[in-house]
Amino acid sequence: MSLSNSIGPVLWNVDERGVATVIFNRAAVNNAYDDHLIQGLLEALHALADAKRLRAVVLKGHGRHFQAGADLKWIDAVRQQSAQENVRVSRATAEAVQRLNRVPVPTIALIQGACFGGGTGIVAACDIAVAADDAMFSIAEVRWGLTAAIIIPQLNDAIGARQLRRYALTGERFDAQQALRIGLVHEVVPQRELEGACGRIVNLVLANAPQAIAETKALTLRAAWERADSAFGELIQSHAAKRQSAEAAEGLASFAEKRAARWT
Repeated sequence: MSLSNSIGPVLWNVDERGVATVIFNRAAVNNAYDDHLIQGLLEALHALADAKRLRAVVLKGHGRHFQAGADLKWIDAVRQQSAQENVRVSRATAEAVQRLNRVPVPTIALIQGACFGGGTGIVAACDIAVAADDAMFSIAEVRWGLTAAIIIPQLNDAIGARQLRRYALTGERFDAQQALRIGLVHEVVPQRELEGACGRIVNLVLANAPQAIAETKALTLRAAWERADSAFGELIQSHAAKRQSAEAAEGLASFAEKRAARWT
């Protein structure tokens, strides 16, 4: 199995220490996800699962932004396809987030610029999140007539129901300091110090016993997720159905036409 991939929407490599770096590589669209990026992330996580002596995974976004949520042009195209295709897309999205959530080594998200929609779910699925002071966040699906169904369990785990009930219902943007206050990120640093903060955390991880880390993470997830795991089938169906709703059609039309949505 190759220890690197240097082409496509998701790049990755593993260094001599066993530290993997995974990079979202759609900078032209602010690393917004589509089917290709989802599949690229799944392939990266599959390859890393087979890597020997993997010790940590670092997630980054190429360019100015970490990950700006879904590519809404792609979402609109999927919306117009069959119900079965919409379920397939939602299932793949859920699987990517869940695989990331359950990587048996520490996962570290480095966030700069925009982190919207699904990007917040990716951050919540990582063990450790460090944001640059220029980072901006939003759980904005409702703005487009969609729901964040797939990532609600991760966000609920990270920031709690009380904060989620605000930010997932308003869709408002909030800055890195607010993300720190509500628990979405663990640390905020100047943008120029993001890589240094990552190096410090990776060194802490590498000083610890690998098997003890894996067992600790597994026990933590088991305690937190036993009941949530059984609900994923329902979340996938809900996520797919809402994409094909009249509200989603109007919300995505408002995005394409650069106007306010006309909710009824």
